[in-house]
Amino acid sequence: MAQPIFDSHLHIIDPAHPLAENNGFMPEPFTVADYQERIQGLCVIGGAVVSGSFQAFDQGYLIDALKALGPTYVGVTQIPSEASDEHIRELHEAGVRAVRFNVARGGSADLDDLERLARRVHALAGWHAELYIDASTIDESLSRRIATLPEVSIDHLGMHENGLPNLLHLVEPGVKVKVTGFGRIELDPATAIKAIMDVDPTALMVGTDLPSTRARRPFQDEDFEYVRLALTPEQISAVFWDNAAAFYLGEHSGASDSH
Repeated sequence: MAQPIFDSHLHIIDPAHPLAENNGFMPEPFTVADYQERIQGLCVIGGAVVSGSFQAFDQGYLIDALKALGPTYVGVTQIPSEASDEHIRELHEAGVRAVRFNVARGGSADLDDLERLARRVHALAGWHAELYIDASTIDESLSRRIATLPEVSIDHLGMHENGLPNLLHLVEPGVKVKVTGFGRIELDPATAIKAIMDVDPTALMVGTDLPSTRARRPFQDEDFEYVRLALTPEQISAVFWDNAAAFYLGEHSGASDSH
């Protein structure tokens, strides 16, 4: 049987819901139907729908997308720091499992609110925090704050080669990393993959980053094969399903055997 894949990072852009221009950019539509058509043949059977900067604090598109995609998909949303407990619980019921801080492009809660909001949503709903950030910009103070949060992931291998030491320093205490966005990063993915796996084999989670808005090139099916070749055969299940299923769905290692 083909290796099941949990797509840890995808975007749904539904023109039926509000979009907010970000840095002069408005994305083209990429609906649930578009996504499902694009992943045919890839054995993707679960994933995380991530709110982009251009969606600001809109939740309608995300709730609709999760209903359409089914229970093996979860949401990663952006919320203002003053969001009510009731609102967070409602989003949890709809399938949201994380809050995103879009540090690289703005449009999410201010970075100064990161620690307080991340701790609050974890205590209230068990959510983790996700950071879209260039790891080369993480100074010692911010690194300490990130490392002490309950649960955290960092997008797109930390973006930049100069940030890899900072990223590995965060992987040591348990920060997760998404192997995504090859068309937007400035580093050799295989080098980063191997270095992260050496530190913590439970850290890496693969994803498509579809539809790859503003990337130099969109996701290609061959990107997954590239990741496979950077891993040992024993590591493939962890990176393609187990790590993300544990992080997002609460499934334990080996759960892919049942899919």
